[in-house]
Amino acid sequence: MKAVAYNIKNFEKELLARANGKVHDLTLISNALNFNTLHYALGKEVVIVSEDDRLDAAILDKMKAVGVQKIVTRSVATDHIDLFRAADLNIQVANTPYEDGSPKGIAEQTIRNLNLWDKGRCVGAACCCMKDCNVVPIDHKDEERNA
Repeated sequence: MKAVAYNIKNFEKELLARANGKVHDLTLISNALNFNTLHYALGKEVVIVSEDDRLDAAILDKMKAVGVQKIVTRSVATDHIDLFRAADLNIQVANTPYEDGSPKGIAEQTIRNLNLWDKGRCVGAACCCMKDCNVVPIDHKDEERNA
């Protein structure tokens, strides 16, 4: 999958690169996601954000217009994303809710979400979509074995 990650801190770069293992085409940006930096998302299917990025209806509309189909937040919280507007736009949203909340664990869960989506699978407990989908979620243990 082609993805751009915004608000990347120096310590996250290597962790995401290692977790990715050159599977996905990742662009890592230190800038926050906003109207001035949205051009980095052109041609990307996935946008990866931090909880410092504010994804209101206006930015989600623009993201959809440039082709973004999925969002992963590198946080458990999703209150920085207008989930209802994302649902209206058919943008899938995932977070990183698992036990290992360390930077390494967050990087691994971020890539696990990409891996599952790339296989057409549900991201399970990481799914934050506000609509029902036809994809049957798998449990976390299966996710780890199949990611």
